[in-house]
Amino acid sequence: MTAPLEFGLDTFGDVTRDASGAMLAHAQVIRNVVDEAVLADELGLDFIGLGEHHRADFAISSPETVLAAIAARTKRIHLGSAVTVLSSDDPIRVFQRFATLDAVSNGRAEVILGRGSFTESFPLFGFDLRAYEALFEEKLDLFIALLSQKPVTWEGKLRPPLKDQRVYPPVEHGTLKTWIGVGGSPQSVVRAAHYDLPLMLAIIGGDPARFAPYVELYHRAFKEFGRPAKPIGVHSPGYVAETDEEAREALWPDYKPMRDRIGKERGWPPMGRDEFVSEAERGSLYVGSPETVARKIAATAKVLGISRFQLKYSAGSLPHEKLMRSIELYGRKVVPMVREMMA
Repeated sequence: MTAPLEFGLDTFGDVTRDASGAMLAHAQVIRNVVDEAVLADELGLDFIGLGEHHRADFAISSPETVLAAIAARTKRIHLGSAVTVLSSDDPIRVFQRFATLDAVSNGRAEVILGRGSFTESFPLFGFDLRAYEALFEEKLDLFIALLSQKPVTWEGKLRPPLKDQRVYPPVEHGTLKTWIGVGGSPQSVVRAAHYDLPLMLAIIGGDPARFAPYVELYHRAFKEFGRPAKPIGVHSPGYVAETDEEAREALWPDYKPMRDRIGKERGWPPMGRDEFVSEAERGSLYVGSPETVARKIAATAKVLGISRFQLKYSAGSLPHEKLMRSIELYGRKVVPMVREMMA
């Protein structure tokens, strides 16, 4: 029997506005994120993921710290990163922080490891961006060695070796659930299969069906390795309101500045309204009424065969109150509709 589809939420702690239109302090945004996660737990959602960034427009630079605060106020929701930029961190410290989160949450911690589509952490922590690939490959190899929770003997090129080194605290039950976050690299897909890890696809533009070849590659790699495939998840942006028109009109004024700001850094042209509508109708922007969003999630789940869908519910400076309403509609209406469609 196929496992039921899990439903999650993701946020980077986008800095939002207050009722007067003024931008909130980062500290208040972080407190609001905790409240948003508490609501997600009350609604019975399966996962909340917090992204790691080191820039003015996103408030969360230390996901584990915020997740620990969420753990203290929630009961069942799983808590993870979205993603942890392993390339510019220390694998041992990442493992220790998430093992600690697993302890305080009574076994609810997960980590999604990635190279990071934003690169501000490299100069901030003193890493050479030219070593982007090598840093991730070597640090991931060490992190995988830590998951066994046995004394680690390991040697690489970018840090001193380890010999029979134990790392504390151990995960209390089983192993730390670890995903590989992938934005579209075939090498990353095969790497996830090589390390026997579940795959989280970050689909933030275009038809989600275009990722079907990556899913096929993932399953083919597992077959060649002689192991059953691990779960696949999808992370995509979206916003839920009572009607399609209300959702689009609420999201557009905040989504466009965020998309254009990031796009300017990456050489993309400004987003026009036609592109926004196209992404909402045929792309990877899950914006609309509960029924519209549910149909789109169900279609993605079926075409890609995923086990979890994570909605990146924050977008630019959309106010906290609107985010809370979107989360409520997602949990109370979208999720039951998708489950009925998938039955």
